[in-house]
Amino acid sequence: MSATRHITAISSMFLLISMVRAEIIDEIAVSVGNSVITADDLDRAIRVTALINGVPPDFSPANKRASAARLVDQKLIQKELEASRYPVPDASAANPLFEEFHKTHSAQELAQYGLTEQDIRDASLWQLTLLRFIEVRFRPGVQISDQQIQEYFDRVVKPAAEGAGDPVSLEDFRGKIETTLAGQQTDKEVDNWLKEARKRTEIVYHDEVFQ
Repeated sequence: MSATRHITAISSMFLLISMVRAEIIDEIAVSVGNSVITADDLDRAIRVTALINGVPPDFSPANKRASAARLVDQKLIQKELEASRYPVPDASAANPLFEEFHKTHSAQELAQYGLTEQDIRDASLWQLTLLRFIEVRFRPGVQISDQQIQEYFDRVVKPAAEGAGDPVSLEDFRGKIETTLAGQQTDKEVDNWLKEARKRTEIVYHDEVFQ
């Protein structure tokens, strides 16, 4: 091979590599540390959420940003699961959720939203994984005092019941109040953890995807 042909071949190879790299970069919506969320991931998440809520997919820049933020949180939790070796449910554990979904959604609806059954299975498995992660990682540290229960009863439950003309006692609602307060406190713990995780992680949104 002549020097000219050799140089031409090398130039063509680098051009091809550059094109491939450009295509890959164009597909990245968000970089999360050493992981990425692709434009396809974002598109799929928007479609799944729309299907579950029974509304048309919203591809507006604002909703893309909001959906991407949720996917960033998902990536951060997945990293924690991998690093700390939390127990992850087997794929089959999501079957009941998937079957429940199929009771109210048809294959035709899936096609209309541009989704596959695997997309829904993956979404179902993630929801189960997230719930178990929260239950193991955050819920044990949440303690609700009798004072908090009493205050919630006096502030929320009792006024609502009296407005409806129903007599109530604290003991009638203790269990429900404790569950509600525990859920609220757990949500705060999760939000605080995610806030710190975001600070520790380099997160880059690729603006061209969010136009």
